[in-house]
Amino acid sequence: MKIKDVTLIGVFTALLLGGQLALSGISGIEIVTVLFASFVYARGTKNGLMLATCFTLIRCFIFGFIPTVIILYLIYYNLFAVVVGGLSFVFKRKLSAKIMVILMITVLILTVIFTMLDNVITPLFYGYSRETAKAYFIASLYAVIPQTICSVVTMSCLFYPLIKLYERLNVIKE
Repeated sequence: MKIKDVTLIGVFTALLLGGQLALSGISGIEIVTVLFASFVYARGTKNGLMLATCFTLIRCFIFGFIPTVIILYLIYYNLFAVVVGGLSFVFKRKLSAKIMVILMITVLILTVIFTMLDNVITPLFYGYSRETAKAYFIASLYAVIPQTICSVVTMSCLFYPLIKLYERLNVIKE
């Protein structure tokens, strides 16, 4: 791993943490998805996996060491890095309207997967009854709907400008 990779991972970890902290009081509204997706698309799967793990572990110092959240984030963000990094590889980091639609649909699906993973991990970890797990699932719908809408809006408004910014700052991996 090059010094540039390590430095960018450190900077983006701080950026993700700051973005998450800034919007943590508003349920379903977040900026982490578009920041993470644009970084992985620009830098690839390997860098995305490193960022996912750093972000997951360091965020514990801000938000607490909650086992279910650590498990959820380690699974989800690493899966996210593999999927978006794979698309980046397939599309050779190019962008077009068609590719943007594919990326937005992928991120939309991944956002729903985040909540569905939580709906499995948390009840299993804490040993919820069937009724409690069902109530947990229903309650999660109130967060996943605005979060999904937010992901689509931020991806459609910010992804392309972020990639263009990364090109200017020489962040895009060759």
